[in-house]
Amino acid sequence: MSDIFSSIGTDVTNDRELGWDDEIVQDSASFITLPEGEYEFTVKEFERARYNGGEKLPPCPQAKIKLEVVTEKGTAIINHNLFLHSRTESMISAFFVAIGIKKHGEKLKMDWPKTIGARGRAKIGIREYNGNTYNEVKRFLEPATPTQSTGTAFKPGKF
Repeated sequence: MSDIFSSIGTDVTNDRELGWDDEIVQDSASFITLPEGEYEFTVKEFERARYNGGEKLPPCPQAKIKLEVVTEKGTAIINHNLFLHSRTESMISAFFVAIGIKKHGEKLKMDWPKTIGARGRAKIGIREYNGNTYNEVKRFLEPATPTQSTGTAFKPGKF
């Protein structure tokens, strides 16, 4: 589940309680904003929630997913919400296709725990809100299909 404790390290060698007047030195991980583009991601976690409804969508279940994008400049965490409603079914389907769990035209019973650790690709954009800049998923992309090799292929009887 997503909460303040999900970012706590697991190093137990110095695992101890801090006093109110102790000195601290460890900084938090820096937040990076990715340039717009296509990126590979890993689903790090998901949380079941309830959307209370709004102007465009009535109340419905909500899947809050956390995606990790690793780049040479660092790691970005992108929070994305999927609303479990018939109006957004194509967006949910695109997510499951992107991570290779669903194929086009086939029915799929959503199995959210299987999404943890799954990898996929998405087009990432930038959104500004209240003076802050955030990454957001613009759309999930289909897995790349294996391409034909243009090199010399094995042919029986040919050397």
